[in-house]
Amino acid sequence: MKRILLIDDQADIRQVVQLSLQIVAGWQVISCNTGLEGVALAQQEKWDVILLDLMMPDLDGVATFHLLQDCDKSQHIPVILLTADLALAKMLDLKSLGFSGIIAKPFEPILLANQIALILQWDVSSATPANIINP
Repeated sequence: MKRILLIDDQADIRQVVQLSLQIVAGWQVISCNTGLEGVALAQQEKWDVILLDLMMPDLDGVATFHLLQDCDKSQHIPVILLTADLALAKMLDLKSLGFSGIIAKPFEPILLANQIALILQWDVSSATPANIINP
């Protein structure tokens, strides 16, 4: 089962992402609402990917990403940026900074797992819906 760390200051986004990825793909999602909390969680456990909001009040996504990259335990974890500001994302040239990909908000919840799998080149069959039991 894939383990996803979601760092986003908006409670409704955290809830939609968590429900979507758990129901559609059967992945485990742990979320937090600040960059500093996310960096701490990234050090404590093993994650397959971090979904990171760009625009957060205290520590934005780019600053959070730099902290993640500065730590041995989290620098290898792929980070996908979630943002409503694609113009800013393009201006910052986030791919060259080391982000694995960008997903625009608003996103289609039912397609989110496939978007993540495509960005990270995961086998889409790893996204097994939680309500389907494989014999």
